[in-house]
Amino acid sequence: MAARSVVALVSVAEVVAGDLADHLERRGHDVRQARQPWEAESLLSAGGIDVVVVGDDVTQAEGRELLKRYGGEGGCDFILICRPADLVDKVLALELGAADVIESPLNVRELAARIGGLLMRRGRNTQELIVLENATVDLRSAMVMHRSGAEDQLSPGQVALLRLFLASPRKVLTRDDIIAAAPAENADAFDRSIDSRIVRLRRKLDTETITTIRGAGYRFDPPTPRTD
Repeated sequence: MAARSVVALVSVAEVVAGDLADHLERRGHDVRQARQPWEAESLLSAGGIDVVVVGDDVTQAEGRELLKRYGGEGGCDFILICRPADLVDKVLALELGAADVIESPLNVRELAARIGGLLMRRGRNTQELIVLENATVDLRSAMVMHRSGAEDQLSPGQVALLRLFLASPRKVLTRDDIIAAAPAENADAFDRSIDSRIVRLRRKLDTETITTIRGAGYRFDPPTPRTD
């Protein structure tokens, strides 16, 4: 199993840090926090950090100093949070090699996505994303991320069932196929209980891509990519 990626949060506001850590940990990343720049020195010098998020409670000079010492070739990727008026500081951070600079107030889910993009470029992203009509599914973390911003957790049985459909697009799967390849999490997964599993999965994914073929079974029709 690949090692978990590590994200360090340095002087990120407590409410943002809590929400961001929750997002990242549920997606299979480790999160470490330093409340003050001097704590960050110890954390970053120990190594093993992939991405560093520096909050706007840190002065821009302190943030740039951390970036110079621990970023760059072979170092951590840095995301600096700045206030909207700090245009010069934003440009300086980017010129020094910051991977990203974002303004506060920020959207935690967007920040988590930016971190995921950096980890992907480092070859450390553990996501396996499936895009449906109204939600995106990360199969590895078993998370359903709805367009509304709400999130749901898939059970192991639901992940196995979804993987089975993804492996056989536009193919009708019988109840026997489903029982053999994606058994339920309890002993009563026979006949009509398969219907219940499909209904619950459709509801959690908010999708119409899994169709009931009367008298035959079920079929997954991948959604048409959105053009808007």
